[in-house]
Amino acid sequence: MTELTLTHLVLNAGIPVQAVMVILLLASVYSWGLILYKRRVLSQARRSASEFEKYFRSEQRMSDLYARVLRSSDRLGTMASIFEAGYKEFQYQRRQPGFDRELLKDNSARVMRVVMNRELDAMESNLSSLATIGSVSPYVGLLGTVWGIMSSFTALGNVQQATLAMVAPGIAEALFATAMGLFAAIPAVISYNRSTAEIERLASHYDSFIEELVSLQLHFSQSGRTERSMTP
Repeated sequence: MTELTLTHLVLNAGIPVQAVMVILLLASVYSWGLILYKRRVLSQARRSASEFEKYFRSEQRMSDLYARVLRSSDRLGTMASIFEAGYKEFQYQRRQPGFDRELLKDNSARVMRVVMNRELDAMESNLSSLATIGSVSPYVGLLGTVWGIMSSFTALGNVQQATLAMVAPGIAEALFATAMGLFAAIPAVISYNRSTAEIERLASHYDSFIEELVSLQLHFSQSGRTERSMTP
């Protein structure tokens, strides 16, 4: 009796089932590449947000923080880009004749949210691929399983006496395709859900920062101060 190893299951499967296995293997490799890439990107986004907030709380002048942002080689991440856009808009609005605090509030918040949305879109790129792999892979594996089982039972029509030993290898090969589908799908679904939740938390964090910065800008404009201090 031939031992049913993984190598045997793959090499002795029918051509359609092997094609399904190759597709699932490629999907799994691609999804793991995306998973590791997204983990690195989101981890970097969390670290850069924390680092920038430390600078934001410690600097006494917005102009000093702006200079630090411009000097930074990595721009200190998304939150720094949001601050840079907001600071530029604040300075621009203050130089306009007939300075309007409501216009400052609307324009500054809008400019910063444009930057925030652009950065979030970059973080969300390719997440749809993980969702597709997670939802489709089990069905692709099931297709290979159904095809393999059909082939196994069709072959029984050519024998006089059918036994379980005759169909067991073919069924095992077919079921292995389902296992590969699940192996590709489960990590993709988990990573998609975790990445989506992390991006939502970052978006909320960025949005809170925008509200805080707009409030500081309005306070400076109301008190007549020219960004002497980061705190009211």
